[in-house]
Amino acid sequence: MARLGRLGFLGLAVLFHLIYIYSIFDIYFVSPIVHGMQQYHVDVPAPAERLFLIVGDGLRADKCFQSHDDPDYPSENRYLAPFIRSKVLNDATFGVSHTRVPTESRPGHVALIAGLYEDVSAVTTGWKLNPVNFDSVFNESRHTWAWGSPDILPMFKHGASDEGRVDSFSYDEEMEDFTADSTDLDIWVFDRVKELFESAAHNDTLNAMLRQDKVVFFLHLLGLDTAGHSYRPYSAEYLRNIKVVDEGVQKIHNLVNDFYGNDDKTSWIFTADHGMSDWGSHGDGHPDNTRTPLVAWGAGIKKPVASKVLEVTGHEDGFSDGWGLGAVQRVDVAQADVAALMAYLVGLNFPVNSVGELPLEYLDANVSVKAEASLANAKQILEMYKVKEEQKKSTTLRYAAFVPLSEGEQSLESRFAEIRGLIDSGSHERAIGKCVELVKVGLEGLRYLQTYDWLFLRTLVTAGYLGWIAFSLTTVIDLHVLHGRTEPTRTIGSSIFFISSLVAIYSVLMIQKSSWTYYAYAFFPAMFWEEVYARKNSVAEGTRQLVAHLNSWSAYMGLGAEIVGFLVLLEAMVFGYFHREVFTGCFLLATAWPLFYGSAFLRNNKSLVASWMICCGLMSTFTLLPVIKQESENLILLGGVFMFSLGLLYMMFGEAIVNGRDGARVARSQDWISKSILGFQLGLIGLSMFVTRSSVRSLQAKSGLPLGNQVVGWLVLVLSIACPFLHGIRPQSHYLHRLMAIFLTFSPIFVILTISYEGLFYVMFCLTLVAWVRLEHKIHLHSELTLGDARIALFFFFLIQVAFFGTGNVASLSSFSLDSVYRLIPVFNPFAMGALLVLKLMVPFAVISANLGILNRRIGVAPSSLFMVVMAISDVLTLNFFFMVRDEGSWLDIGTTISHFCISSLLGVFVSALEFMSEVFVGGVSIEGGNPILSSRSPSLNGGVKAQSGGSTKGSNGKVANGVS
Repeated sequence: MARLGRLGFLGLAVLFHLIYIYSIFDIYFVSPIVHGMQQYHVDVPAPAERLFLIVGDGLRADKCFQSHDDPDYPSENRYLAPFIRSKVLNDATFGVSHTRVPTESRPGHVALIAGLYEDVSAVTTGWKLNPVNFDSVFNESRHTWAWGSPDILPMFKHGASDEGRVDSFSYDEEMEDFTADSTDLDIWVFDRVKELFESAAHNDTLNAMLRQDKVVFFLHLLGLDTAGHSYRPYSAEYLRNIKVVDEGVQKIHNLVNDFYGNDDKTSWIFTADHGMSDWGSHGDGHPDNTRTPLVAWGAGIKKPVASKVLEVTGHEDGFSDGWGLGAVQRVDVAQADVAALMAYLVGLNFPVNSVGELPLEYLDANVSVKAEASLANAKQILEMYKVKEEQKKSTTLRYAAFVPLSEGEQSLESRFAEIRGLIDSGSHERAIGKCVELVKVGLEGLRYLQTYDWLFLRTLVTAGYLGWIAFSLTTVIDLHVLHGRTEPTRTIGSSIFFISSLVAIYSVLMIQKSSWTYYAYAFFPAMFWEEVYARKNSVAEGTRQLVAHLNSWSAYMGLGAEIVGFLVLLEAMVFGYFHREVFTGCFLLATAWPLFYGSAFLRNNKSLVASWMICCGLMSTFTLLPVIKQESENLILLGGVFMFSLGLLYMMFGEAIVNGRDGARVARSQDWISKSILGFQLGLIGLSMFVTRSSVRSLQAKSGLPLGNQVVGWLVLVLSIACPFLHGIRPQSHYLHRLMAIFLTFSPIFVILTISYEGLFYVMFCLTLVAWVRLEHKIHLHSELTLGDARIALFFFFLIQVAFFGTGNVASLSSFSLDSVYRLIPVFNPFAMGALLVLKLMVPFAVISANLGILNRRIGVAPSSLFMVVMAISDVLTLNFFFMVRDEGSWLDIGTTISHFCISSLLGVFVSALEFMSEVFVGGVSIEGGNPILSSRSPSLNGGVKAQSGGSTKGSNGKVANGVS
């Protein structure tokens, strides 16, 4: 491979990391959906002709069943869902339906209605449309009527084999206003259901359709989710919405019974797609998000069983102790089991992609019917296994069969024949036991096939990341230590080895008809390791030069200790992903860093060292603060006051600061145009504080978001981001002026999109970065720049982590509050809201890139060298998280470890973007004597950028002859 320049290296970094991030989807998120299966149903008369599925979106199990202070009569404590409760005690079987991550509306409804836990590729369509079509209860019904959110209903209507089979009725998206009364959404649904049945009185066609068998009615009630997001699930709004849902269900229940003449042919399922955390969000595997209510009653459903006659009551975990329902049995299910239950009740084919196990304890049927139902359920699940195994056999060399379902007595045919024999002989209980056992083995078999390629893929990905680390470090040595003087040395033997290895792997991939991404996973390790081997002489020579200044064993031991310290800090950062307090400890250790440079250094830089210690001490507190924050108007405004004050101080004393710093003078002092632009930026901060204060109070008073506030908020946001272009009218080249302009540019964002202490974090983070840049420069003047100063790259990497985790946990979806976004977008729009949250998340990184770009120029280091080192060490974390990924245990653990891997993988792409951003932010900045510094194209890691002013050059000891600002 030809020698890569800086841009080529960055381009390769982006390409490699983006492709390898996708490996997580090939390993963990392969779609479970296959096609071509035979359909199965229970070959007995269906107990019900019609079924109502009522989903309270975002309803937690405990909030549904507990008693609360009545939001309308606060002095009275009562159960807010008396109708649902009466069914639990008298007519229903109830329990907790356990969901899986991601606990979002689309995956939850897919599990309920289709019986499968869909892969997260659906996130690319905003959890709305189907990336892969799948079968569902609606698709198997004779006809389905559905009412509710436009975010949920379309995927089931458009995913049906016959779209005419599903009639869906949705309100306008504008009704999903987080600032409006959430109960309006649910009342709209109940009213439309009532209208449908009333219309049947004078519409014979509709009347006949409603009286057919195998019909399904789906009521999606979004009000609870909206109230939970806006006001939290313990709020009066959320609790009042529970009352509205309960009253609405009772009215529909009575309406339906009247319409059908109480014919006892209606089944009812009341449940939720996911729960809601105490801070008003969902998405991860927190128990508040995964535990939802399930209440089933009507035709085919068993009446409640008294707990006193049971050895196992279902209440043993203590979760339901405060519900007052201990007298009846609690029967918990997995969320996908609900689809199998609904299919049985109305006599439908089980959805062919369903992994749900029919919950027999919910059925009001004799043991022979339960045995037949269990067998049909088992055949449907094992049919998926048969089809998947045939597909895998046809594309795999030397396929290794799943032993528990292999030939002989273990084969599916033998197992099904045994179960049929038991049923025919009247041994129904034994047959049911065999079916349950077979279903579990079948699900294990599906898991086996789903993970069949994991070992191979993990090996390729590991080799790729290790190869990238080695390649990037080799490139740093080649470009910034040896300056490209050493040519690669390839031999015929080495070329044959790497090429033949790649050809062999590609041959296997072609025979197995693998995805094109597999070829990429194999190509990168071969390319990287071949290049590292070809440049082994460069590595050896560069290493000799880097350690040439080490002239004793103690020096070598010191370097070894530094390397060990770097690795320990990297591992500490890995631990910090799970425990943010680790970053607090790192900041406290960083306060002592200047002490290692001796008393003379401390005496000469008292104020700088003191400011560094104060900044680190204050920064250490933020990672001790709670991730989940309550909206605080006072903290929002306090952050804005600090931003405004810093800008005002710079306007008043900035000229003296930049002219007096280290004896250097800027070429052009702050004139009235420059000050006017800074004043305009300060005005935007003040305006953002005013409009945010007004919006917060209006939203808290439940008065909605005034249109004027929304317009002004967007105007401030856009104008603030445009301000850097105004500075081009009269550019100021001093680096402090540039940093202040950047700081003020993003300040309004951290006012408008803040709910608590994030604005204070932004202020302290920026001050810490400036102190770091100045301190590194002073250390550079104090001592020679050596290999040990790769510490700068490690500090930069550490600060990137702090930017991620300083105010939250980006690995947890629940740590993101939408409260601030409502000030700009009150109507639900997942992508627009997500974009604003990402914008806020990206701001600290823009500030980091500007500071590192200035530091590069101040100490004379090539701009790309430190970024290259960071891109190498970032994948040390990636490999850690790659091996930490869990596919077993709680879904919270699984989801967290996967998100950690994705975050660390994206850092490589992100750092590449930061380098380009750095060039934009610091272009034309004056470092010495007022003249702009231009990037040298022949840099060295050990101080290769020459000074540009007054003949000042970098001496052999790494110091600058003339003063540096």
